[in-house]
Amino acid sequence: MNTRRDIFQAIADPTRRAIITLIALQAMTPNAIAEHFDSSRQAVSKHLRILSECELISQKQEGREIYYQLQVNKMKEIDQWINQFRQIWENKFNQLDEVLATLKSQKNEQ
Repeated sequence: MNTRRDIFQAIADPTRRAIITLIALQAMTPNAIAEHFDSSRQAVSKHLRILSECELISQKQEGREIYYQLQVNKMKEIDQWINQFRQIWENKFNQLDEVLATLKSQKNEQ
């Protein structure tokens, strides 16, 4: 059964975020990925399956080996979702900077 998972649920787990970081620059085999973790190969496989179900990673067969690679377009979806809040945060910080500058100039005038 292929359960459709939410990408934010997938990246909520630190191990899955670490896997994404590992394969961001180059595709890796499950064994190569598992070598970076203290957990069992089976546990790493479960994380890979969840990331695959969310389409954050994909498999590529090369000979007898399977390589996992990052799906950049799915990462862009996450970035676009976060980006809608970036402008709000930047506006709030700019307003705070203006208040602090005003307070500082008022203090210097006294």
